[in-house]
Amino acid sequence: MTPTLSRRPETAHALERRRRAIHGWLLLTPALAMLATFAFYPSVATVWTSLFSRGTRRNPSEFVGLENYARLFDDPTFREVAVNNILYAAVTIPISIVLALVMALWANSKIPARSFLRTAYFTPTVLPMIAAANLWLFFYTPGFGVLDQIGALFGAPSVNWLGQPETALWAVCAVTIWKEAGFFMIFYLAALQTIPEDLREAAEIEGASRWTYTRRVVLPLLAPTTLFVLVNAMINSVKLIDHLFILTKGGPSDSSKLILYYIWESAFAFFDAPSAAAMTVLVLIVLGAVAALQFRLLDRRTHYR
Repeated sequence: MTPTLSRRPETAHALERRRRAIHGWLLLTPALAMLATFAFYPSVATVWTSLFSRGTRRNPSEFVGLENYARLFDDPTFREVAVNNILYAAVTIPISIVLALVMALWANSKIPARSFLRTAYFTPTVLPMIAAANLWLFFYTPGFGVLDQIGALFGAPSVNWLGQPETALWAVCAVTIWKEAGFFMIFYLAALQTIPEDLREAAEIEGASRWTYTRRVVLPLLAPTTLFVLVNAMINSVKLIDHLFILTKGGPSDSSKLILYYIWESAFAFFDAPSAAAMTVLVLIVLGAVAALQFRLLDRRTHYR
């Protein structure tokens, strides 16, 4: 009787563990199915497509290995697009983050009409990208646009902001900064409201100025949010395509063409799916490497609570 009684608790415990495991996998199944359908399979299919040549009805695609990748580095358009995207990211990311932080600090302070100010900052974010691009297209229109009308008051000549290589990319950068700063501000504003008020009061008792309190207390506590925003801003810097369709279509002379637009153009305008797949793989590798480097370098200086 004793051995039989000693095995019963173990059997019940094993059944309970099995029931919990099945219950957990059932909860994970919908998410795993979505990830497999829309993330894992497309990623594997993209890598596989990049290893084949461009096929036609008469000449089926053949396995070429890394030839598509080598051909990309010999493509002057790809090199120009890569430089454009690096410049675009170098301009939009830091300016958007700094503006978002400044707006959040101001919107979090005790000022009149604070709710209106927050709404005004966040309004560009809720606008559809196509609507925002059309709005800025009205600003940039030569002769009739708002910018030219303001410039005419001071005797400035008309400028074709989107029609010349010297200004097209900068005009697109301005639209992105205007669109994303308010979005990043929400994260900073939420983080600011989690900082205890006791810290500010202690800083005032110690005689610290507002700038010292912001630099020595607020900014270190916002480091996790800054890291999160930085990674998202980096990802967004290679996701822009809607604005380009409306504003420049990558022109003039590819001066404002970015990597995602070139991927779309290669796949659906030139019907060169292997080249588009190769560019996509390169973008994923670069984004993964940069994000890992950011976490490795910045995570050590980030103060989590």
